[in-house]
Amino acid sequence: MKMILVRRFRVLILMAFLAACALHLVLDLLPKLERSAARPSGEPGCSCAQPAAEAAPQDWGQARGHPGGELAAAGSAGDAGWPNKHTLRILQDFSSDPSSNLTSHSLEKLPPAAEPAEGAPPGRDPGVRRPPDAAHRPLPRDPSPRGPVLPPGLSGDGSLLSRLFQHPLYQVPIPPLTEADVLFNVNSDIRFNPKAATAENPDWPHEGPEDEFLPTGEAAVDSYPNWLKFHIGISRYELYSRHNPAVEALLRDLGTQKITSVAMKSGGTQLKLIMTFQNYGQALFKPMKQTREQETPPDFFYFSDYERHNAEIAAFHLDRILDFRRVPPVAGRLVNMTKEIRDVTRDKKLWRTFFISPANNICFYGECSYYCSTEHALCGKPDQIEGSLAAFLPDLSLAKRKTWRNPWRRSYHKRKKAEWEVDPDYCEEVRQTPPYDSSPRILDVMDMTIFDFLMGNMDRHHYETFEKFGNETFIIHLDNGRGFGKHSHDELSILAPLQQCCRIRRSTYLRLQLLAKAEHRLSLLMAESLRADLVAPVLFQPHLEALDRRLRIVLQVVGDCVEKDGLHSVVEDDLGPEHRAAAGR
Repeated sequence: MKMILVRRFRVLILMAFLAACALHLVLDLLPKLERSAARPSGEPGCSCAQPAAEAAPQDWGQARGHPGGELAAAGSAGDAGWPNKHTLRILQDFSSDPSSNLTSHSLEKLPPAAEPAEGAPPGRDPGVRRPPDAAHRPLPRDPSPRGPVLPPGLSGDGSLLSRLFQHPLYQVPIPPLTEADVLFNVNSDIRFNPKAATAENPDWPHEGPEDEFLPTGEAAVDSYPNWLKFHIGISRYELYSRHNPAVEALLRDLGTQKITSVAMKSGGTQLKLIMTFQNYGQALFKPMKQTREQETPPDFFYFSDYERHNAEIAAFHLDRILDFRRVPPVAGRLVNMTKEIRDVTRDKKLWRTFFISPANNICFYGECSYYCSTEHALCGKPDQIEGSLAAFLPDLSLAKRKTWRNPWRRSYHKRKKAEWEVDPDYCEEVRQTPPYDSSPRILDVMDMTIFDFLMGNMDRHHYETFEKFGNETFIIHLDNGRGFGKHSHDELSILAPLQQCCRIRRSTYLRLQLLAKAEHRLSLLMAESLRADLVAPVLFQPHLEALDRRLRIVLQVVGDCVEKDGLHSVVEDDLGPEHRAAAGR
């Protein structure tokens, strides 16, 4: 009898084990089953959105302050609606994951939304219904028609940017290019073939007709997607040329191309997503964490501040206006969190962090060092989230980049100071160290210093260059998300390299003087340039005004250096006589 009981007990344990295994399999297959159930006809779509005829009852919308339950989002025309009960149950289950209970200090409530900047009057995008509740109202969009910045030589109908780019200082040519001066030596007879990409990597996400980029009757280079045209246009002297039409086309692609795959980017302190498009291009997505008018709290250290998506967008436009052209193209975009992130990701760690907030908004938080918990979740309205998309540079396997420690790197410590903060002669040590002793690198650092000061960016710990070009090339201005955090404060310590070294390129100095004039005021040029972005207004008006104020400070610092050391010792002449004469100097 005792043996029978023991056997029965073992059988019960085995059955319990098998049941647990079966349950784990079901949970693992649940996302795939949910997607297939949401797309019975094989069409891609959001598994949480229902057709208008099958939308959830009106009390869903009324619970969030939307009369009649009308919930429609930009970029998802024809898919208005709300998750069904099954999907809501799945999303709510994510919040029970142990990692979602991480605690963190909540930020103080910041001031309510202010008036939009850049001369954009309050308005609405057609087809976008916004909640009347002020707490959920995003900044108004600019209803005026938007278009690309006109290249020099074309009539701009009064455009400040068009007049600026026609100025002689923006016509200075780069030296003639040899094979050693271009990043890629391209055989222009070879067409871009998506089939080759999918043959090398069968897991590469792709949808749509495979011959989309294989037109007939045109030059082979015209078959390249815009991201590839951008890559093959990189040279020793610039990331893109002033007249490269692929840049404007790439900006449009970043805002409109269909997203086919999403994954979390490894490393870094805050959440970033790698998005892959239907044309095989990739971009880095930084989601919106703060509204335009929110400033960095005064007690925050620079290394614990939020990264701002709009700072990445504004940095690209500022870099282009300064004629550096060292920031990869960045555009804003309104992303559907369910259709364009959750439903297309293969990253289970990311997928499991989605949940429904108490306000019935869809949220997720991913995994990162800082601000990745339910307390700092990224929430949509109800499932739309704004962010920046920065075009990827060529893969490191094709174009290696070298990472350099910034000589004026901060200590990233609450109490310690860096050497340059206590040694006024620090620049002399730097200028005796390669590559700062012979190459134009020290002048590139001065350009980067001015660029960072105008934005208020204190987080420039490293920089990168393309390895192929050695030390005779420009610095790539990557990772600008901690700029434009404080419009009411000018961080003068950012200018330490310029104050200590007292060196600047003549071309940079003349352009700064030009942008300080009333007819080419930097704030107005930035406002005009940023209006072309899909998430305009990008910058809060006080940030635009701070640009003019900081520009005057930079010119004052250079003026003090000239008065102390003389013009020829401070200003490095990188312009020929004909360009100096044309510039009026």
